Amino acid sequence: MNTDELEYALLKAERRVLEIQTKLHRWARKVPQRRFDDLFNLVADPAFLLMAWTRVRGNKGARTAGVDGETAYYVETVRGVEVFLGELRSQIKDRSFRPLPVRERMIPKANGKLRRLGIATIRDRVVQASLKLVLEPIFEADFLPCSYGFRPNRRVHDAIAEVHLLASHSYEWIVEGDITACFDEISHSALLDRVRARVGDRRVLTLVKAFLKAGILGEDRELRENNTGTPQGSILSPLLSNVALSVLDEHIARAPGGPASTAWQRRKRRRAGQPNYRLIRFADDWCLMISGTRDDAEVLREEIAGVLAPMGLRLSSDKTLITHIDVGLDFLGWRIQRHRKRGTDRYYVYTYPSRKAVKAVMGKVRAQCRKTGTGVPLDALLISLNRMLRGWCAFFRPGVSSATFQYLSSYVWGQVIRWLRRKHRRITWKELRRRYCAGRWWPVGEERELFNPAKVSTTRYRYRGSAIPSPWPA
Repeated sequence: MNTDELEYALLKAERRVLEIQTKLHRWARKVPQRRFDDLFNLVADPAFLLMAWTRVRGNKGARTAGVDGETAYYVETVRGVEVFLGELRSQIKDRSFRPLPVRERMIPKANGKLRRLGIATIRDRVVQASLKLVLEPIFEADFLPCSYGFRPNRRVHDAIAEVHLLASHSYEWIVEGDITACFDEISHSALLDRVRARVGDRRVLTLVKAFLKAGILGEDRELRENNTGTPQGSILSPLLSNVALSVLDEHIARAPGGPASTAWQRRKRRRAGQPNYRLIRFADDWCLMISGTRDDAEVLREEIAGVLAPMGLRLSSDKTLITHIDVGLDFLGWRIQRHRKRGTDRYYVYTYPSRKAVKAVMGKVRAQCRKTGTGVPLDALLISLNRMLRGWCAFFRPGVSSATFQYLSSYVWGQVIRWLRRKHRRITWKELRRRYCAGRWWPVGEERELFNPAKVSTTRYRYRGSAIPSPWPA
């Protein structure tokens, strides 16, 4: 298949998948109790499989092999994409497809502990991606606006904007939630019960269960059973974790004092000494904003622990904290805290990069400067640093980040200058500025200049609330 034919086939597949997803989403929204029966044929549909392959091929993990040793490049160059997808479709249709165990990879965390990452085979990833294309528009009709993680058209900034808005309007006590090993401890039976509420096709349910029960090939080469949790790193895991954790969203939404309460009802509860509260969740990271007292926050923390227990989930007693907005909290890489505005007696809620996020990017800059050998031109170092710094500053631009950007700019300058002095041990400051700073002080290579975070202007991210558009128009 030549390039033009492939592009035309992808365009047709994309249109067909979008049309079917829009119908599924519309039907799911129209009838909240509807259970979808004939979904299995869509999972094996050539258009869905082609779109699934395109997404798997475009991920960074396409270069990583599962237990069968095959990568996306191997499929393209040796087996052929058409043959690969044709065989996969036949296996799904005749019910002979069986997921292989995921390959375990332990990734170090910032706190020194290890996170288990499950690497599925390419064939399993494609089927999971096709399954997600079918199931996501159905469950998106049920997910509530308070959930932001791993959902289309939603991002971290939406969650931070809602926390900022609520903290500025009397929701001053916060329960910072931390679920112990969320992806590893979700109860399979409880999760499948929630999936069955929307999916009546037994073949699809069997396929979902097969992926949940696929074993784990550990780094010690031992094969272990997987009786709880969804493998972190798989394509289907984010959707299934949102399905499981939506039990928390629904509980808060139904409770008195929650988001469904009217302004009059909220005022009445506060006059009676009762709390109002709102939940903001990004995957397994969440915070409960409370308009009330610390005692109310402690009661609600225990209540949430009871809500999560049937799903097999536990709150971390050490990390689930209760804080006041004046003390501040770290959420999704941001520091959110109320301060007195300089020169006035007024207090406002500010958002800016957390210390942990600043230390992380500083560590990456330092590691990159140490990793890059002094035998290469300065441009080689600037390419990697500029890419890193641009992305980090773009993420933290919608906040009060100017002071942080100036601090980071000074740190990056120092690291690059040290690298240049290692490159030329006996160089003088005058010669260094002439050769690498164009006679000034800021490092410049032959083709590019070091990105300067201090020149990045900050902006404000507007709270979108329920106005976030759906990728499937009604």
